[in-house]
Amino acid sequence: MLRILVKEGSTISILNFHQKRTLVNVKLKWVKDSVLDSVVAGGTQLKAGTTLVSIIASQSTSGIPIYHLQRKHRQLGLPHDLKVSTFLRRYPNIFQEFFCSDSAGTPVPWFKLTPETLEFHHEQVDVFRQCSTDIVNRLRKVLMMTNKRMLPLQTIDQLKWDLGLPHDCASSLIIKYPKLFSLVDLPDGRVGLRLLAWDHKLAVSHLEANSAKENGTLMFPTGFTRGFGLKRKCMKWLEEWQKLPYTSPYVDASHLDPRTDVSEKRIVGVFHELLNLTLQKKTERNNVSNLRKPLELPQKFTKVFERHPGIFYISMKGDTQTIVLREAYERNQLIEKHPLVHIREKFANMMKQGFLDRSRGLYKDNNQGPEEEESLTSSFVGETCGTRYYSDIVSDSGMGLEHEAKKIKVLQEC
Repeated sequence: MLRILVKEGSTISILNFHQKRTLVNVKLKWVKDSVLDSVVAGGTQLKAGTTLVSIIASQSTSGIPIYHLQRKHRQLGLPHDLKVSTFLRRYPNIFQEFFCSDSAGTPVPWFKLTPETLEFHHEQVDVFRQCSTDIVNRLRKVLMMTNKRMLPLQTIDQLKWDLGLPHDCASSLIIKYPKLFSLVDLPDGRVGLRLLAWDHKLAVSHLEANSAKENGTLMFPTGFTRGFGLKRKCMKWLEEWQKLPYTSPYVDASHLDPRTDVSEKRIVGVFHELLNLTLQKKTERNNVSNLRKPLELPQKFTKVFERHPGIFYISMKGDTQTIVLREAYERNQLIEKHPLVHIREKFANMMKQGFLDRSRGLYKDNNQGPEEEESLTSSFVGETCGTRYYSDIVSDSGMGLEHEAKKIKVLQEC
């Protein structure tokens, strides 16, 4: 008999079962799903575009020099061989380029947001504000799944886009909830985010809240790519595996033997919940690589994605692997769309239109050269091209959420 305890110590259930001593060695083939691949396509560009809009809007209403934005290349997730300036110039309806001379008189490319983009940004900020409680609860639930209710900000930074957190969430969101979150120094020199308050109402997984028990246990919804062709042996194993006890990702699972199918079902449950906490029910495989110890997972835990293709789809689109939760999609459409997803779709359409218009030559003569920008350049001298603003840019190390949090901690100590 095994007793499963909620991490805060209260008993929720007693399960009578014997764990299987071995993990069944079943290999299921990967089959390409073009429909779900289309869900992943364009994700990198959309993330980079919206992040750049937020960065430019938060830094200055007048514009930002390209060398400042170039330092954000890693944070944007763009391919190594794609310059930030090249990316910006693809969407002239979103980012307006102009030139501003430096102290030596050399023209430097600057970028600012177009009026249409500024309007979009204000709309996005309003949606963030309206959904702030929901976004905070998603972050709380992720922290509640960890063994110490804490994650390094570097790990949260990787999941920030998927969870719907604003790019500057340390200063715009986390700092507003001092009773829920605390920034802590980690032994390795990094900064971590600790959850201060446990909420039993949030300690319910999506599967528990939305699925009825069959024969006394919870089963994961499954679906396969057309033409998958499961062998009878695999079908039998999956049927038996689904009947195994479900372990909530919000309870202590240290009693489970990692070599068993019962433990594997718990791991599947953890990622089923994590993907349900993301806005678009998908995330890059690399984003979960640092979660093994915080979530108390065994070595090679991501193998569950290959072993359960009816629950997860691994898209090879782009330069990475993306894990998609199958049940969340009806073909290539999300079944339930968060308000922020609607905003992202609107921006994706803006990007597509700008790219097409540029390809047709509609913006060919819009980029002004240094001579045409002479009057505009003079208006920026002393305002944004002056020494004070340049020193602010140089001091920005571009370390993302980690750097942002360290600056906040310094200010709090002062």
